[in-house]
Amino acid sequence: MTDSFPALVIREGDEGPTSGVEQLTEADLPEGDVVVDVDYSSLNYKDGMALLGKGRIVRAYPMVPGIDLTGTVASSTSDRFAPGEAVILTGWGVGERYWGGYAARQSVRSEWLVGRPDGMSALTAMSIGTAGLTAMLCVQALEAGGVRPSDGPVLVTGAAGGVGSVAIALLAGRGFEVTAVTGRPEHHEYLRGLGATDFRDREEMSAQPKPLEQETWVGAVDTVGSTMLAKVLAQTRYGGTVAACGLAGGFDLPGTVMPFILRGVRLQGVDSVQAPVAAREAAWSALADELSAELLEGMTSVVSLSEVSERARQILAGQVRGRTVVEPRP
Repeated sequence: MTDSFPALVIREGDEGPTSGVEQLTEADLPEGDVVVDVDYSSLNYKDGMALLGKGRIVRAYPMVPGIDLTGTVASSTSDRFAPGEAVILTGWGVGERYWGGYAARQSVRSEWLVGRPDGMSALTAMSIGTAGLTAMLCVQALEAGGVRPSDGPVLVTGAAGGVGSVAIALLAGRGFEVTAVTGRPEHHEYLRGLGATDFRDREEMSAQPKPLEQETWVGAVDTVGSTMLAKVLAQTRYGGTVAACGLAGGFDLPGTVMPFILRGVRLQGVDSVQAPVAAREAAWSALADELSAELLEGMTSVVSLSEVSERARQILAGQVRGRTVVEPRP
């Protein structure tokens, strides 16, 4: 690699944050015990908020966004990783408090890294990325709650997004009957290709729920929050589990305790940012086994650093389907 390398940098301006592609050197990088040559990052909803100055995601400027990355160790003073090893980083405040993956080279802490599973390419790793890791943790939470394919149908909200898309593929692959919630009928064929067998309209599922509604789902993965999550809970069957991992629709929960008290429903929060390394390694191993590169290719698009800001606007507007991978090299 040459002495300089490209990075997308957010800087604080007089009228709000601005971002652009800059040339950095290794001397510009933050402290860390592992330097990674980055192959790919990805674009997630949180990245979109960071780039557009929404939600106070970025805690300090200047900031290189990108909440995940994969690449090869260039240098290391850590006993855990040696030069030449393939690694993955997701979460830990990277792209928010610490510089992230939208750079061709990055310096990070070794405790944030896990090894990339054997046989998994860099592109596949970021086609999965933070969203896929979160989806796997949600599926594992449902199964830990006792939800089994023979029990009945499961629901996935925000189905065409990154977490939703991977969750559908994982659940269908494990034998579940999956119903997808989406506001765009043109995505039905795409979602069927991932394994969804039925659909619910986003507007219908966003209506204010009754305290209890008809028992329908044995489990659900919710990426939306707010009224939709309350609706899902009101429709969950006795003893069912709902894994909640997102708040694209809001952070409130305008429901009642009746699903929990009268039906024994479990609401399980899922966090991938601070998840322990052992849980991450187990999830990545399962993802390597259960998701084919061909399936991921069908849900993934690749953009350059110069295209990220426009795609960020699209993801916040709900116009991005599946996964967007970011290639930091020209």
